[in-house]
Amino acid sequence: MAGVREAGLSRDVGWEIGVSKTLPYQVEEVWQVVSGDPAVWLGEGTRLPDRAGASWTAGDGTRGEVRSRRDHDRIRLTWRPPAWTHDSTVQVAMRATPTGTTVRFHQERLASSAERSAQRTHWQSVMAALEAALARSREEGA
Repeated sequence: MAGVREAGLSRDVGWEIGVSKTLPYQVEEVWQVVSGDPAVWLGEGTRLPDRAGASWTAGDGTRGEVRSRRDHDRIRLTWRPPAWTHDSTVQVAMRATPTGTTVRFHQERLASSAERSAQRTHWQSVMAALEAALARSREEGA
């Protein structure tokens, strides 16, 4: 059929992927881990700058620039692993729910459906790592 696009292919930003999960933690707890040092969702040893326009680099060489940051709400940044020839855009957003906080990772400007598939797996593992970090943080604070 004419006008039908493949799943994950947008008209404006190329291939994109989103991974979300509601976690049993308050927004403040989630924000503390997402924006903390190190920023586990960006990679081992990553220090996330606290202002737009600042650069960041992960231990594996992935790098980018913070585009926007609204405390207890979202962080938007560029994201480029060393093997890529293009930047993508990643946003982590959070929203309070009656049972905790819904966390959503959204990445756009991916180069292909294969890259989209790989990034789905990546963000699913990041979500698991974030959940583990939150559990550790709560245990340490208890």
